[in-house]
Amino acid sequence: MQLKNKLFKLKEILEKSASCLIAFSGGVDSAFLLKIASSALPKDKILAVTAKSPTYPEEELLLARKIAHNFGVRHKIIRTSELSDKRFVSNNPSRCYFCKLELFTKLKAISRRNNLKFVFDASNVSDKSDFRPGTNAKNELGVRSPLQEALFTKLEIRALSKKLGLSTWNKPSLACLASRIPYGTKISRPALERIDGLERILRKAGFSQVRARHYNKLCRIEVPKKEIARLININQSLIDKLKELGYNYITVDLEGYRTGSLNEVIGK
Repeated sequence: MQLKNKLFKLKEILEKSASCLIAFSGGVDSAFLLKIASSALPKDKILAVTAKSPTYPEEELLLARKIAHNFGVRHKIIRTSELSDKRFVSNNPSRCYFCKLELFTKLKAISRRNNLKFVFDASNVSDKSDFRPGTNAKNELGVRSPLQEALFTKLEIRALSKKLGLSTWNKPSLACLASRIPYGTKISRPALERIDGLERILRKAGFSQVRARHYNKLCRIEVPKKEIARLININQSLIDKLKELGYNYITVDLEGYRTGSLNEVIGK
């Protein structure tokens, strides 16, 4: 299907929905979906909702708020409590299911209170190739994915976002901070804060994409392959900053950044 036809299909889906709540992270996909929704529906028929949680960086929350404001769309911030769920904290391979179950259950309740017909998330076709247990929660609760329904891939979303002048078009992919912790290692707020702190330091140092894989006192850092040499040669003062977060050993993954590397050990 040609890109213009996919865009027509997406607008048609949104128009037919009449009203919707959009799970809005402020990332590439949800920003694109919210932008198209804001042109396909009256603004008072759309509500963007962003979850505030220790599993996501605070700076992402601020960015989401700014984007929604720029689009002129109603925006609500809620708190999710996945760290209160022992099933999530235990961190088995189904961890993502319990996180999304918490989020989507709250979003469904908000949509009902606001008389919005549908809850949409911003999953795209490219996401289907990844191991995502949260998809089961989405399906169970009847949350729809218009970008998947219109057959959009990640690359197509970036291309159209650039054409539309969206600042998010080349934004690095972001995943829940809990995804940095190996299955079987309990998820805790201090661990999430350490991961967030290390990744923030390296982003400020100019690395385009960073994953801090957490192993208690050891951290395995992934950056794009073309940036590995620079990472290996960072100055001692930056290394000291990273170690101040509580890591005794800072290591570099020579395979470089790739999505879902923690799933490699379970063959997913």
